[in-house]
Amino acid sequence: MDELFGVSDTGSPTRRGGVLTFAGSGGIGKTTLLGEARRHAADRGCTVLFARGGEQEKQVPFHVMRQLIQPTFAALSEQERRDVLGSWHGIVAPALGLTASAKGRTAPDPQGVRDGLDWVVTHLAVRSGAPVVLILDDAHWADAESLAWLAAFAARAEELAMLIMVACRPDEIPSDAAPLRALMGRQGTRPHELAPLTTSAVARIVREALGDSADDVFCRECWAITGGNPFEVVELGMKGRDRGLKPHQDNIPQLRDLASAVKGSGLIERLEQLGPSTVRLAWAAAVLGNAVPIGIVGGVAALGDAQAADAIDQLHNARILTVLTSVQRKEVVEFFHPLIATAVYRSIPPGVRVGMHGMAAQALVDDGHGPTSAARHLLEMHPEGDPWVVQQLRRAARESFSAGAPDAARRYLARALREPPEAEHRAEVLFELGSANLLHDPVTTINQLRTALEEPSTAPELREAITYRLAQALGHTGQLAQAAELLAEEARHATNSRTRLRMQAEQFKWNSVRVDEENSPARSRLLSQFAKRIVGRGLAERHILGLRAWDAALRGEPVGTALEYAEQALDGGMSWIDQDFGFEVPAVVALTLMYCDQPGRAEELFNTAIMEFEAKGWRGAHLSFVYTLLGYIRYRRGRLAEAEDFVRNGLQIADRIGHDIPAQWYAIGTLIETLLARGDVAEARQVARTYKLADGGFPKAVVYPDPQAVWGKLLLAQGRIEEAEHHLSTAGKRLDLRGTRNPSWSPWQLDLALAQVTHDTELAAATAAEAGRARPRVRSLQRDRPRPARRGGGSRARPGRGPAQGGRGPPRPVPGRRRTGARADRPRDGPAHPGRPAPGGAAALPGHGNRRRLRCGRPGGPGPRPDRLGRAASAPPVLLRAGEPDGRRARGGAPRRPGPRQRGDRQGTAHRFPDGRGTAVRGLHQTGHRPARPGPGPRGLSGGRDPGHEGCGPPRHARGGPQPPPALSSRTRSAR
Repeated sequence: MDELFGVSDTGSPTRRGGVLTFAGSGGIGKTTLLGEARRHAADRGCTVLFARGGEQEKQVPFHVMRQLIQPTFAALSEQERRDVLGSWHGIVAPALGLTASAKGRTAPDPQGVRDGLDWVVTHLAVRSGAPVVLILDDAHWADAESLAWLAAFAARAEELAMLIMVACRPDEIPSDAAPLRALMGRQGTRPHELAPLTTSAVARIVREALGDSADDVFCRECWAITGGNPFEVVELGMKGRDRGLKPHQDNIPQLRDLASAVKGSGLIERLEQLGPSTVRLAWAAAVLGNAVPIGIVGGVAALGDAQAADAIDQLHNARILTVLTSVQRKEVVEFFHPLIATAVYRSIPPGVRVGMHGMAAQALVDDGHGPTSAARHLLEMHPEGDPWVVQQLRRAARESFSAGAPDAARRYLARALREPPEAEHRAEVLFELGSANLLHDPVTTINQLRTALEEPSTAPELREAITYRLAQALGHTGQLAQAAELLAEEARHATNSRTRLRMQAEQFKWNSVRVDEENSPARSRLLSQFAKRIVGRGLAERHILGLRAWDAALRGEPVGTALEYAEQALDGGMSWIDQDFGFEVPAVVALTLMYCDQPGRAEELFNTAIMEFEAKGWRGAHLSFVYTLLGYIRYRRGRLAEAEDFVRNGLQIADRIGHDIPAQWYAIGTLIETLLARGDVAEARQVARTYKLADGGFPKAVVYPDPQAVWGKLLLAQGRIEEAEHHLSTAGKRLDLRGTRNPSWSPWQLDLALAQVTHDTELAAATAAEAGRARPRVRSLQRDRPRPARRGGGSRARPGRGPAQGGRGPPRPVPGRRRTGARADRPRDGPAHPGRPAPGGAAALPGHGNRRRLRCGRPGGPGPRPDRLGRAASAPPVLLRAGEPDGRRARGGAPRRPGPRQRGDRQGTAHRFPDGRGTAVRGLHQTGHRPARPGPGPRGLSGGRDPGHEGCGPPRHARGGPQPPPALSSRTRSAR
């Protein structure tokens, strides 16, 4: 406690927090120890948060958290609670029982709720000023949701200078309570084991209870009977005093009789001697659990007020029950010790126990406690086809969803299905249960939703919703073809034209990410035909238009075409948090804007997504995707330090969710690309090794950047030429089958040319020329990429030289020091003139830094120096700049000031070919990535500065624009 207050022998005022864990069997003294700590902390002026797990409440989500937090908010009005919780109110208030869940509210992500709880406790710790002591007793009975939060939050105890104390029975920790096991063994330490009392300690307790005349033989027998268990010793002493037992050796037989009444069958026999009414009230208290109002206990026991009061008095005198005052200022009953509660509950005849659970559920609902409080009792009842039970369980599931407890919702819905529901409601329950299992167990979701589709009495609207959710489940399990087939089949049977259009939109979406799509060009043609006939009257139409814009970008159609459809898709709005439509289409529309030279608008959309996700408590895969894609935009703009920060945060969020999920693949590929661009090949190799990219288990869905192409690029940077060539060629063939050859988003051919140039310069030139076939002539490919920046340091990297001649191929680049900030990642010099052919009339392969060309098209011409190949493979794209003409630096003039613009970079850049063929998205990889110019620009995301500006001026976060989130700890730093 002194360390908590910063008191030390050296006089240093530094406050220190930490975690203390205690373990021991029932009755060993854990509760007494924590009670003393609680009292001592309160006397020292600490803010004490206390909770106790309950054997009957362990299935109630956030039961422990509500005990910890509700006393602090009990005296506040609803408006005051909203003011204190701020933007977290809608996310954490339902979980803490501070407000009812709003109807139709989108369910928050469990991680978002845990982050909100982080913020609440952190806020209390900072706001109170005094040290905070959090105490959890009987943690082995704590609910899973509270334990998951506490186990992760415990790492911040020292940082916040707060003390966390946890006690549990190690032999009763559930097998699935991994968070509790992790908490009890934090940082490789073992909990403090409480040992039984010694003979001298038992003798002291006995003499305090029965008098100093207790002889040594009597005291030793007390120790032997109880095993030194403090609870049993104290209870035995109290019973002996009540009976007037003389503490002498002659009375040891009577002592043993008293000991049998302290626990187990002896305790039940003593309870039965108090009369049937008293027994029923004890049974009702055991069924209802801790801190239940006396009126409800008496109602479940079928006793009047007077009978209930008399029974409580008898149980209090027998040291079985006690009466306390709750936070709501109501009198509640609790057992003297959890061991007594367990013994009483297990003594209830099974049939009576089930009936009392049913009465408890009804009483709690009638008293206004809500369906969630009643649901745990309904789980204990036998299925009888009761519609009321199904109704309450479904309501409890909805409340649990809104509170961020999907596991509890699944339990309730599974039990409702076993009731069973009436025939007309069976499909609804199956749909709700399947939706609950979607992220947790998508395979089970598929079975449940298919069963729901087979129900004969399913309404058309419900059938449509089931179809969309089933397609999502199939898509999440890699069964993209089945998802598309399902939608096509259901569309054929749909009678509503809007339904058919919506299903066609979903079909386009899932087919667009299929690796095994048989005829991708045919799907593109069909998508184009649909897009021409619609104007974006509803979300379904706007999603089709958005997919058409993305398809145009991937296939290298003119910029104007892609932008036109993107604008139509955005006109009228697209929500990022519509669970039926998903967030995939808004994401690809934003990426389309980026590829069409409008990165500022793309960042605006992604920042809107972050705000919507965080407002709804979605801090899982959705947020991971957006952070990664924001990082990808920064990567494309050459702001590599910021890009890495964004992508690493996206990857860390994805890692918390699971492995081999799309969000993780997106982040892995983008991070490796960024690290290579920064010249850090070693770190890129470590990332690939950590996530087993070399194992070849690439995802079944389409991922950007393509993982196999990224792996090939990394191999090239390491000098593993043959392997790189194999993987790049394989990735290229697969992408070509989809008709999406566009070096703007997948420059695999440019990397392949770098690999080929080591052994066949003519083949490399042909590959490079094929990559630029959309251009009137092959331009200098080195324009795509700025030279990598060193880590740290104040000067740019000058990669070390490899072997002077060929033979072993290019070595890995020598990683330099990285500079943070925009200037470190900006290329030193500008691109070559866009219309100027490479020296010697040959196709120029990517160089980097000082733009030396690799002339490989001239027979007998000099080959490239091997030490440059690895560097070129690790070079990033040059900054994407809106509204900026090509070749502005190559002409030798100073960077031109931008002209006045009304909409910043929203007008994009028209990349006109020298032969007058107009603009094209496919030219962006060669022409769209340009170094930023200094000086002010049109107002955009950055609050008065051009979104692409990377030059002088204050840091990004000081300019009002989007900024990379700080690095996450093992838990998201939710106090942000």
